Amino acid sequence: MENKKIASNKILWIFAIGQLGWSTLAGIITNWLVKFYEPDKLPEGHSYFIPQGRIVLGLLTAMGVIAAAGRIFDAVTDPYIAGKSDGFKHRLGRRIPFMRVAAIPFGVMTVLIFTLPFKGESYGNFGLLFLFCMLFYLCMTAYCTPYNALIPELGRTQETRINLSTYISVTYFFGSGISYLVPNIAGIFSGAMGYTNSFRLTVGILSAIAVVCMLVPAFLIDENAYADTTPTEGTAFGSLMATFKNGDFRTFVASDIFYWIGLTMFQTGLPFYITTLLGLKETWAFPMFAAMTFFSLLCYAPVNIFAKKMGKKKLIAFAFMFFSVTFLVTSLAGILPIPGVAYGFIIAALAAVPMAILGILPQAVVADISEADKIETGESRQGMFYAARTFAFKMGQSLAMLLFTSIKTINSDVPSGESGYGLGLRITAILATVLCLIGGIIFFRYNEKDVIAKLESTNKEG
Repeated sequence: MENKKIASNKILWIFAIGQLGWSTLAGIITNWLVKFYEPDKLPEGHSYFIPQGRIVLGLLTAMGVIAAAGRIFDAVTDPYIAGKSDGFKHRLGRRIPFMRVAAIPFGVMTVLIFTLPFKGESYGNFGLLFLFCMLFYLCMTAYCTPYNALIPELGRTQETRINLSTYISVTYFFGSGISYLVPNIAGIFSGAMGYTNSFRLTVGILSAIAVVCMLVPAFLIDENAYADTTPTEGTAFGSLMATFKNGDFRTFVASDIFYWIGLTMFQTGLPFYITTLLGLKETWAFPMFAAMTFFSLLCYAPVNIFAKKMGKKKLIAFAFMFFSVTFLVTSLAGILPIPGVAYGFIIAALAAVPMAILGILPQAVVADISEADKIETGESRQGMFYAARTFAFKMGQSLAMLLFTSIKTINSDVPSGESGYGLGLRITAILATVLCLIGGIIFFRYNEKDVIAKLESTNKEG
């Protein structure tokens, strides 16, 4: 690494554009997959495409099984792709070739997920949706795992790591915000095309834009100029086991799992909280997310500054606790005597602070841990550290999808305005509160001082 360039802010922003692309595709699936195939109220002109209700053992929905299986498959393939990337030898580097190959199929699978061919509640659609979702997550892993592995390579100092984590968090927010625009954009075409086809057209347009964004860093960044492209030796499984031997990483991952279970339930439930608990149209999802993004972006500069001065641990632990409060407030939506629109923006404002902190700092923490581990072991396994993290939290996300799709059906047949209406959705928000609180408590065990000391000792020696 002695002769490698230090990435400029221009290069860091070019890299961050890739996150704008993949977060748009991920957001489309996270926010609208369940809403499209298991809507709480069937939109005019729309129809059910897969079997509805709890059809698996009387407990799980078809959509829940697909979403959970996709996340499990995604998690299992993460270490495999990471191992291949860490040990890959190519003239373009270890990461860029994967990103170039995966970007277009990633976008295509996103479109296919919403274009099932059979009419009515078809098991043929169920099978195709299952297949497309598995391929979607495979493409996502093939792009995102090598992409994330470049974070510690491009951000080689504490300052650049925090800056890069800030930039990709900004583009992640914008990508997620774009994904919330699906019903708003679809509304432009719905008069001529109907709900279903306008929704599909919108997904196609956004997916094409996302693919272009993902290809920007893949073609404009010379990995050989900035990163260590020396392939690692050994098997993917062996590398994964070695990665989990790191005690600080195990602590981080344990807290991360609880956080992502809670956050995934909240994100998946947001369109339902807006329509069912607050009684608003689903098009309000974007204005509220936009408000949350605006308030969150206002927090980015302070988070960047405070993280450099007081460290990341305290801010992350604070964010866990603040998010728990936000989820608890969400569970009371429609009960307190506050207008629905106002209450929605209150939730958005509360979520903004922890979203800013947890959008920036966890990636930097993984970069710190992976670099400290490289110093201690001599092995460059950045790809595996990010894959191991995503392996763990995606397993958590799969559990979250099973829980959400099952719990939300509680009292789903109770008419609006009657006692118990929306009970299942309230339970999901309360459960998210508890899980996020547990994650924060676990994170207090992270030994940040020891990790930073290893990094600083090497900088002094250099």
